[in-house]
Amino acid sequence: MAERIRIYEENPNARAIERVVSVLRKGGLIIYPTDTVYGLGCDITNSKALERLARLKGVKLEKANWSFICADLSNLSDYVRQIDTPTFKILKRALPGPYTFILPGSNQLPKDFKKRKTVGIRVPDNRIAQALVVGLGHPIVSTSIHDEDDVLEYTTDPELIYEKWDKHVDMIIDGGYGDNVGSTVIDLSGETPEVIRQGKGDLSIL
Repeated sequence: MAERIRIYEENPNARAIERVVSVLRKGGLIIYPTDTVYGLGCDITNSKALERLARLKGVKLEKANWSFICADLSNLSDYVRQIDTPTFKILKRALPGPYTFILPGSNQLPKDFKKRKTVGIRVPDNRIAQALVVGLGHPIVSTSIHDEDDVLEYTTDPELIYEKWDKHVDMIIDGGYGDNVGSTVIDLSGETPEVIRQGKGDLSIL
């Protein structure tokens, strides 16, 4: 049974955030709000949690295309190879915001991601997500909670999310209704930016 906790984005309660962070530190899986759809995530440094997330999503860990949720761009060099000025300017314009940027991975990636040539970086414009990452001290590895119903695609109602995921995760944050449009995915690992998926984020940042 998942624990359910209500956190308000306008002013995330520090004690509530600490409770969620402690679940992450123990290897728990959480569902939490972002600036797009609700995310399903765990601690980037916890191998057991990552394996559990992979099993839950029915993918092999080494092949999973998950995002690294960061609070800002300050620790980017821990996960991303040095990037040029035009690329950095795009990131500065777009983030925090509803974008996932695919960037060349650094040599210092956590052990479960060592073989990655590229990584997906997200800095959501959501105070709850940012507070969780700050409290944890490093990124949350994250994936979206897809719905089997293609019309819905993403569940936005915390009540329905709880009903569906209650037995699969350790904590569900109710941060109000989520969005039903995913992030815009842009590949910045090549010579020119390539839009992989048009989502909520506007392409005028390119």
